[in-house]
Amino acid sequence: MPVPCPTAPYDPLTAQARDLLFQTASYLKADEMQLLEKACAYAFHAHDGQTRKSGEPYITHPLAVATELAIWHMDIQGLCAGVMHDVLEDTGVSKIEMAAEFGDTIAEMVDGLSKLEKLQYDNQAEHQAESFRKLILAMTKDVRVIVVKLADRLHNMRTLGSMRPEKRRRIAQETLETYAQIANRIGLNHAYRELQDLSFQNIHPRRYETLQKAMKASRRNRRDVVGKVLRAFGQRLVEANIEAKIKGREKNLYSIHQKMHAKNLRFADVMDIYGFRVIVNSIPACYAALGALHSLYQPKPGRFKDYIAIPKSNGYQSLHTTLVGPYGLPIEVQIRTHEMDAVAEGGVAGHWIYKSGQSSVDQATLHTNQWLKSILDLQARSADAVEFLELVKVDLFPNEVYILTPKGKILTLPKGATPVDFAYAVHTDIGHKTVAARINNTIMPLRTKLKTGDTVEVITSEQAKPNPAWLNFAISGRARSAIRQYIKNLNRQDAVRLGENLLQQALSSLLPQNVLLSDGLKEKYLADLDQKQLTFEDVLYNVGMGHTLPVSVAIHIAELAGEHFGGEVKLEQIKIGGQEAGNIQLAACCHPVPGDSIRAVLLKDKGMVVHRDACPTLLKTDPEHQLDAGWDIIRNQDYRVGLTIRSQDTHGLFAMIAQAISNGGADIESVDTPRKPDGSEGFIEVRFLIKTAGTEQLGDIIRNIRAIPQVRDVIRS
Repeated sequence: MPVPCPTAPYDPLTAQARDLLFQTASYLKADEMQLLEKACAYAFHAHDGQTRKSGEPYITHPLAVATELAIWHMDIQGLCAGVMHDVLEDTGVSKIEMAAEFGDTIAEMVDGLSKLEKLQYDNQAEHQAESFRKLILAMTKDVRVIVVKLADRLHNMRTLGSMRPEKRRRIAQETLETYAQIANRIGLNHAYRELQDLSFQNIHPRRYETLQKAMKASRRNRRDVVGKVLRAFGQRLVEANIEAKIKGREKNLYSIHQKMHAKNLRFADVMDIYGFRVIVNSIPACYAALGALHSLYQPKPGRFKDYIAIPKSNGYQSLHTTLVGPYGLPIEVQIRTHEMDAVAEGGVAGHWIYKSGQSSVDQATLHTNQWLKSILDLQARSADAVEFLELVKVDLFPNEVYILTPKGKILTLPKGATPVDFAYAVHTDIGHKTVAARINNTIMPLRTKLKTGDTVEVITSEQAKPNPAWLNFAISGRARSAIRQYIKNLNRQDAVRLGENLLQQALSSLLPQNVLLSDGLKEKYLADLDQKQLTFEDVLYNVGMGHTLPVSVAIHIAELAGEHFGGEVKLEQIKIGGQEAGNIQLAACCHPVPGDSIRAVLLKDKGMVVHRDACPTLLKTDPEHQLDAGWDIIRNQDYRVGLTIRSQDTHGLFAMIAQAISNGGADIESVDTPRKPDGSEGFIEVRFLIKTAGTEQLGDIIRNIRAIPQVRDVIRS
């Protein structure tokens, strides 16, 4: 694509936006300014004739995005990516053409920011999830990609007014749940707070307006108090010979709204609306300032946090304390160095904002890189983009707890984490082998929620394996993805074994024993399918999961072998022994037990489901998907059976039924709420779910129940 002359005429609105960008980016060198001008001209040409919903020239949006990045002191490559971030997505320019003009790095960044084509996906949710995955994976290669995306989202949120109300709410909800949390995770706190407030404004416009008016009135009422605190802080720090910069700040509206909602407070009851920031020259000065302020106003017990000694996972460092100020008002104070302040406001962007104090900045970057590494781990374990999006959202928890290992190492986990989350944070293999945990030297349940300062020791066993029930209380993305991946692998192995068994049976009636599934025959079959990357294990898995009928695969293989008997394919009876893997299930509609005549049905994505042969469900399934089945040797296995009992409604009836079941040697698993049959005054029907060993024991139990005088009928259900 030819680059137009940089002096090509801009309309007044575009010229104003361009001038503001170059004024804000005045920190760039002369050659970098020339490259930025080239990128502006390139984007102007690409977006020529395009307008925003508001009617403004489209180019004003990417120019505003680049200006926001310049405020954050983004480098020249990031600024160029900001100016051209929509070029590949919205115009006819290709990635190769852009790389030829601006180099591979800028082209890769812009490509990472471009959404995927909608035509590839069945629904909006899948398309959004795939585009998000593309963005996040691009971020793991170059963190500047997400910084540009956040600047893009920030400007879009500031200019949502021209959108339909429902679309504004949808975009705002996505921003609040995902992009604001990413800004917080990488330490862009100013963007985090503004994205929260803008989202709040568009999701709950009336609440926002009411709270905004209340805040305006509060400023007038509390102005004297804030001034008094600032003067007192300044005087006390001067007396302590501590050079400091003191700032007063309001909490953002969304955080106040969250506090009101969580604690059921009125605005007048929220006392800590204002906070103060004390910025000093060194770490020792932080602790000295803390002592000086604690001697000025009494600190509130339990409200001191030392994020300098133990930084947050995004690299944030500060001392936090809450003081009891004038008129009993709580005063929240943050104390930190200039370097820490740059990182607190800019996160990974602190690298561009603050050039000295490299150790602090490096720590922030290190924490971000560790998070990006964990994101790659989640991607590797996710089955699809929708699951990946869910896991990343889980991993964006704003609140954290700090847990100690027995050796004193500190691990950062999301608030609400359990010993299972802790075990997987140590190592995936430790998580897989976990059987118990000691919290502060006491054995505690694995679902126990951990608190900051807890010391956790994980007890493991070589024979242990993950329990699917852990997904009910494990909350970290790392733990949940590892558990899911293990279960998927286990289910795959079960499906492959079942598929192999079914295929061997189908082939045994068609081929001589010495030809059955030889390596040469497998390779010949795969070659005939002509599906690259498909393995024979995949074929067996598809058979076991019900995606492909074993008979059709067997006939295809037999034809390729050229030695088949030429007869009808006959499958031997499938044996059910009670210890089947997850891909062989007993139907919940008819609850077959040993002794029942049974048939098996192959269902797509479920594997094999076993029914009683009189089950009405079998009439609704394709006979080609049904297989003969029988019971194998059963050892100490209980089976669920439903019994519906119709009886007169008399006092003590349930006790008599329970005694009859117990006398038969079975256990009651659940009892449904009794109901009164239509037209049967004085009668009730109630369903019991019991555990029995087979039809012989079940027959005894049914006879025991029928022996109760009030009982009129007992049927399996």
